[in-house]
Amino acid sequence: MAKKSWADMTPTQKRLVVVTGIAEVALTTWCARDLKQRPAAAVRGPKVLWGPLLSVQPVGPLAYLLVGRR
Repeated sequence: MAKKSWADMTPTQKRLVVVTGIAEVALTTWCARDLKQRPAAAVRGPKVLWGPLLSVQPVGPLAYLLVGRR
């Protein structure tokens, strides 16, 4: 199956891509702020490793929320 270009997508598909992108950016931003403000004792693992992990979409922010916070 070939990748669809933006021009090949239906308006509904375009909306879904935009909404999903906004949600990923919002979630990643929220997680990054939370990580920065949370004390190291309240984070599982080194905080310095969670920062780059947040850039792995969408697994990083979800892993931080589910596993990274105490």
